Amino acid sequence: MPDVTVDRPKVTFELGQTLATPGALRVLESSGQTADVFLDRHARGDWGDVCPEDGELNDLALQDGSRLLSVYHTSQGTKLWIITEAIDESGHRAATTLLLPEEY
Repeated sequence: MPDVTVDRPKVTFELGQTLATPGALRVLESSGQTADVFLDRHARGDWGDVCPEDGELNDLALQDGSRLLSVYHTSQGTKLWIITEAIDESGHRAATTLLLPEEY
């Protein structure tokens, strides 16, 4: 099968190290989904099901370097959060974590 190149939107920020809690991993496995789909959306600035105020805070965080939060639902309806930590003193985002809200 030939290689197919897909044009993707430009990533809006770096995720840093990506992590997932045991609960998030269990939910993804039971839904038959992978973290990549949700992480890709998050990195492109698709904040999922956040409230309008959190969406605005995320948009500002892209400029000021503060924390980013996205909310998604698996195919089975389970809510997942993705949190990317604020920019560190070196100007990098150190980590992005996929977790269940109750694990926060």
